[in-house]
Amino acid sequence: MSRNTPKRKPNETIKHEPDKALLIFGVLMALFGIIMIFDASVYQANQFFNDQYYFLKLQLLWVVIGLIPAFIVYYIDYKKLLKFSGLALGVGLFLLVAVLVAGNEVNGARRWFAIGPLPIQPAEFIKPIIIMYLATWLSKEDKGNKVRETTWNLFVRKMISFFVIIGIILLLIVKEPDLGTTIVIAITTAIMFFLSDSNSIHTIGSIGMLGILGLLGAIAGALESYRLNRITTYIHLLFKGVVDDPTNKGYQVQQILIGIGSGGLWGKGFGQSRQRFGYLVENTSFTDSIYAVFLEEFGFIGGIILVILWLAFFLKGLSISKKIADKQGQLLAAGLTIWLTIQALFNMAANVGLIPLTGIPLPFLTYGGSSTLVTMIGFALLLNISRYTHEQNNAE
Repeated sequence: MSRNTPKRKPNETIKHEPDKALLIFGVLMALFGIIMIFDASVYQANQFFNDQYYFLKLQLLWVVIGLIPAFIVYYIDYKKLLKFSGLALGVGLFLLVAVLVAGNEVNGARRWFAIGPLPIQPAEFIKPIIIMYLATWLSKEDKGNKVRETTWNLFVRKMISFFVIIGIILLLIVKEPDLGTTIVIAITTAIMFFLSDSNSIHTIGSIGMLGILGLLGAIAGALESYRLNRITTYIHLLFKGVVDDPTNKGYQVQQILIGIGSGGLWGKGFGQSRQRFGYLVENTSFTDSIYAVFLEEFGFIGGIILVILWLAFFLKGLSISKKIADKQGQLLAAGLTIWLTIQALFNMAANVGLIPLTGIPLPFLTYGGSSTLVTMIGFALLLNISRYTHEQNNAE
């Protein structure tokens, strides 16, 4: 250190460049996602719009639009952004209520507002919002209260408050209905709550809370016939090794497995998927089931590589979280990492029959405006946080 360089305090965090490995992962996944969406959507685009680039152009439009909020959340200090998390949560709750009243109804579900040809799904935007809010709220709780409380009473008060906040959000999303988003938010927020403290009462209570959320999720899954059909199809596949009723409720799972099986170890090659030619129901070949198309074209080896990449992202995100000095930054980085990883792993698991189909998008690879915007925002925020780790205190 030169004689003119000011001395740093031991715990002082100096802003530096974002984590390079994380940045490379995001850029490569985004570019590959655009390529895969074009590949998987060509047939549907030609069939319905007589333009093989129709969905590609829309996806590129969403990416360009998403760059605006992504750059904003990247360049503004995340601590300043967190100050508006309460306001953002209020707006998010308002939109969740509004979409149930005035949203467009598609196949019996009210999940979207239409802005011209572009649909907006409020439930997607609530994901980073609730993560930001919990990172702020749980870190404040960690600082203690002026009134002395027993550890048990403090946990109970936190847990009740948590259930009220999360319960309202989950009930509104289930009402749309959107069980996939409900599951992602429930698991992500429950793990954030678990990570927010380390005493034994909090740990045991958090595990019990996870069990309660799991039970409620199972009940929610059984209340709707189409959800129950997915569960029974999955159970039939799990224990008997065949798809139940392949001409009706088991059709989608059967077509997914046919595509994956035909891909074999190395895949048929890029652009060679047959399942994308209308065999997968509606537009799922480039949305919820795009991983099945990926496996058909790149095979088991390609699928394993993608899983490894997401696990590497998970470890990198947690590593960033551990290197942040403040509690809210730690929880925010962990929450964002857990959310994106859960979405990726759940989508891939559903497409290979490890769990029932849930309609959870695969970050970066799934076509969709709201999903694309939210993924870009969440990833940009994680990049933002990576600029404040301790390891580079000597950076300019």
